[in-house]
Amino acid sequence: MAYGFMMPAAILVAVLMYWPMIATVRESLFTTSFINPKPQFVGLKVYADIFSDPVFWQVVRNSIVWTLGVVLLQNVLGFFIALLLNQHLPGQGILRSLILLPWVLPGVVAAILWRFMYDPQLGLINSFVLRFGLADRGIAWLADPSIAMAAVIFVAFWKGFPFSTVIFLAALQNVDQEQIEAAKVDGAGPVRRLFDVIIPAIIPVAVVNFLLTTILTFNYFDIIYVLTRGGPLNSTAIFPTQIYEIGFGQFRFGEAAAYGTLSVVILVMIVAVFMLIRRPLLSHREV
Repeated sequence: MAYGFMMPAAILVAVLMYWPMIATVRESLFTTSFINPKPQFVGLKVYADIFSDPVFWQVVRNSIVWTLGVVLLQNVLGFFIALLLNQHLPGQGILRSLILLPWVLPGVVAAILWRFMYDPQLGLINSFVLRFGLADRGIAWLADPSIAMAAVIFVAFWKGFPFSTVIFLAALQNVDQEQIEAAKVDGAGPVRRLFDVIIPAIIPVAVVNFLLTTILTFNYFDIIYVLTRGGPLNSTAIFPTQIYEIGFGQFRFGEAAAYGTLSVVILVMIVAVFMLIRRPLLSHREV
């Protein structure tokens, strides 16, 4: 009976997830083009060509920098804002509602907003930079390969930190208050209570939050595509934008499928490393 109840969900997952994954791997063994749309089987030649292309390794490097930058920034800021919102502040309900605004804003809308703010001539950011004498002329935030990645990371971090704030706030509200009061009685200050009581108590939630934000950020598409489309000079190209550009921009579906397959493999490796790091953290907490 149990397998019977599970069967509809298992069939749905297989049809919507596993079959497309298998079809993508199969597609990566063929080459197609706009001129010759009939697929031609080439085996692993597509992968060999990708590995020999320096653009692929630039995409790998950009994806790792993008994911680590966004995840670390949004989780660190989200944690400290959650600590602040967990205090008894005036207007606490309004503050908790306002902090969610960047997150509920659609990704495309947020990217368009920041694209106007980054404009080198009329952007709000450059107006402040020029007013305070931080630069002699407007900075091309999205057109300079040396700073474009930092610019898009900041936008993604700004949009994503409310998610981490909500998760951490929920975890903080479940911390045993008796342990905190006992630490106060023992003479522990705020910093000591933070590292000896609060952080160990929320480690399981923090681990899940880091894992979720890592997967979501690695596969995030909207902000980078609207802001830079992977440019300039592929300085912000990550796997989702590269797959879209190769598949739907150049109609090289076999190569796009190979990029998609490799992105899944790399993400699985990142998650595996993360899970290895997770074990000693949870075992330390249990001890």
